[in-house]
Amino acid sequence: MLNLSVLLEDSARRHPDRDAVVLGAQRLTYAHVEAAANQVANLLVARGIQPGDKVALSCPNLPYFPIVYYGILKTGAVVVPLNVLLKGREITYHLKDSEAKAYFCFQGTPELPMGAEGHAGFGGADGCEHFFLITADPAAASPIEGAETLGQALAGHGPVFETVLRAETDAAVILYTSGTTGQAKGAELSHSNLVLNALTCNRLFASQPATDTHLLVLPLFHSFGSTVNMNAGFSVAATLVLLPRFDANAAVRLLQSENVTFFAGVPTMYWGLLNALGEDVDVERIARNMRVAVSGGSSLPVEIIKAVQERFGVTILEGYGLSETSPVATFSDPGAEPRPGSIGIPIWGVEVKLIDPDWNTVGGADEIGEVAVRGHNIMNGYYNRPEATAEVMRDGWFRTGDLARRDKDGYYYIVDRAKDMIIRGGFNVYPREIEEVLIGHEAVSLAAVIGVPHPSHGEEVKAFVILHPGATVTEEELVAWGKERMASYKYPRIVKIVESLPMTATGKLLKRELS
Repeated sequence: MLNLSVLLEDSARRHPDRDAVVLGAQRLTYAHVEAAANQVANLLVARGIQPGDKVALSCPNLPYFPIVYYGILKTGAVVVPLNVLLKGREITYHLKDSEAKAYFCFQGTPELPMGAEGHAGFGGADGCEHFFLITADPAAASPIEGAETLGQALAGHGPVFETVLRAETDAAVILYTSGTTGQAKGAELSHSNLVLNALTCNRLFASQPATDTHLLVLPLFHSFGSTVNMNAGFSVAATLVLLPRFDANAAVRLLQSENVTFFAGVPTMYWGLLNALGEDVDVERIARNMRVAVSGGSSLPVEIIKAVQERFGVTILEGYGLSETSPVATFSDPGAEPRPGSIGIPIWGVEVKLIDPDWNTVGGADEIGEVAVRGHNIMNGYYNRPEATAEVMRDGWFRTGDLARRDKDGYYYIVDRAKDMIIRGGFNVYPREIEEVLIGHEAVSLAAVIGVPHPSHGEEVKAFVILHPGATVTEEELVAWGKERMASYKYPRIVKIVESLPMTATGKLLKRELS
């Protein structure tokens, strides 16, 4: 029996006075976070939430996130973290698909605008019985009909709760990922998946109890931030310094003032940090404290690796994984010389191999095949999608859709991403979903979406559209229309109206000919 919330509980018991989360002047100890999470658990049980029920959470990197996250887990329920950039239509889909019984949503502030979209999503989700609005002012009344503020709802609920233990293979978290099909699917991750991945991360990072301070710039609703920073960090009583929205200048100031020892980010974040090192920055102080730097999401340019080593005195460790792998599957060997461009070797307890389309193992150094992973980190499957699960899992192996090669020493190198996927600023964007939304416009007959190079985001979303005969709409109008209906990282900033699109003889779009 197990519960992922043990990562918080054990540290609260051993290091109750250690700072757990920091946001500006607000500092909450492990004892504070544990007590608040227990209040959330008592609230949910009082509202009828049962072990195995799904509870959704939309919240940026604020102290509320770990408090609600672990509070949900303590009841034996399943956390469904949602991207805070989703629009009402998208939230409705996720609440329905996950069969969420309750929904916690941050109301938003001028600096972090969200909330109305969450309300729209809640209103359209049958079966989601409880809506808790996380407000900046806990004492404020709810401005939305049908919603309670979290502060109001928690009143009278005590800070002590007996955690409900679950079977190790029971679901703890459902992380939504579109995969290569464009249809959002919930990857069901178990308590053991996430506990073992967090503990394995600390093994890689040589983490020691109550010593590390993480600067948390990766979104906690994403598997990278939730595992590498929050779960792994909480398991060793690390202090998490929260930055709700990445800003390179703000991040550099926090690296300096909070004596940060651990930084995890995507390549564009490292690029931003390097460009924010002005004359007023004490780079020596940052370098003196920095112990671990981790990167994922896409390959790091060699120039950035060298520059970070030179300025911060730390070698960036690169890894690879997906939501379906909890997420870490391979990682740089901390005891060996870094190999730029490599995603490293399989982590402890995990196997990796390369396969062909028929699941046959591909052999030989530098031969290209699809990455397949097996081990303690593999999801139970896609929630309520047995056919989609069967397509990617066989005999415990999960096929990732990513192509790679392996050198003679066993180090892996990604050579191509899952078909057509775009990575914009570290977020996965799946063209099919964007295309389906665009085709919903009355003037659009056909759409093809690709990624094009962008100097800071890595890739930008570009759409080619064919209009219905006689229809009139401008490219700018389509950009604005998409912005209203899709999360900010998804909608195409570039739209080009064309007369035709390149296709094969069977009518399949030849996206490789678009640019």
